[in-house]
Amino acid sequence: MKWLFAPVPLGRIAAFRTLVYLFVAADLVIFTPWVRSHANTPAELYRPLLVGRLLHLPTPTALIVHSVFWALIVLALAAATGRAPRLLGWVVFALYFEWMIIAMSYGKVDHDRVGLLVALAVLPTIGRARHGDKTLSEKGGWALRVTQIAVICTYFLAAWAKLRFGGVDWPTSSVLAQAIVRRGTWLADQIAVIPGLLIVAQFGIMAFELCSPLIFLVPQRWRWAVVTYFYSFHLMTFATITISFAPHLVAMTSFLSLEKVRPIVWVRRLLGRSAYAGAVGGSRAGTGGGSRAGTVLGRE
Repeated sequence: MKWLFAPVPLGRIAAFRTLVYLFVAADLVIFTPWVRSHANTPAELYRPLLVGRLLHLPTPTALIVHSVFWALIVLALAAATGRAPRLLGWVVFALYFEWMIIAMSYGKVDHDRVGLLVALAVLPTIGRARHGDKTLSEKGGWALRVTQIAVICTYFLAAWAKLRFGGVDWPTSSVLAQAIVRRGTWLADQIAVIPGLLIVAQFGIMAFELCSPLIFLVPQRWRWAVVTYFYSFHLMTFATITISFAPHLVAMTSFLSLEKVRPIVWVRRLLGRSAYAGAVGGSRAGTGGGSRAGTVLGRE
């Protein structure tokens, strides 16, 4: 239980919260703008996910889709400021949850949003957290830990699904070859011609996903290296078959010491240095001008 509630600085929570809510706003206009098209999709094509059926969520209409879209953008940006963290947090979670139900109830279900949804569900439980605050919080530790667990479950359960539906022959199948044919990049084309490399890659993917829970056994001081490998895996995936897993990558920052990344402080320091340099430069110019004037007057 101590592992589950290991305290973290509130500054880390504040940074993670800002990142997550800013991504939610960006997601609607960059990664999932296509969801708005469901406003005009015939109602008979709507096949709600199990959770949508259990909650008796309404069939999406133009009013529902557009209302959720605009409300989410405004409220997510407001939540990113850290104000009213509980109220805004719960509302943003509910609206984004509905946005995902609308998105995934027409035949396509993405598995890269589990970690983000969990993060949105647990962030409101923490309360206020200020950027740079070094106060340790067990609530914050729990929120990050369950998000981390969701991130790792995404990998492990993906491997389970491969074995369940593809069988033990999945690593030797033509899955990657088909993906490259459908959406491969120039880099993927160069890789695909190397004999046996795609099969090796599939064995590597399976091993990576099955072994992903071992990250919790890695000493904290080395965990950043494992997370870097995770990110490099997704970078390679995007570079070859253009699948980004953006929401998953945002949730995975729960492993990082985000409190050390403070862009606003950096900008203030930069502006402060620029102002100081300008003041010093002006002072020197004024002093130099006066000395030269005195010299000239003295000679005259």
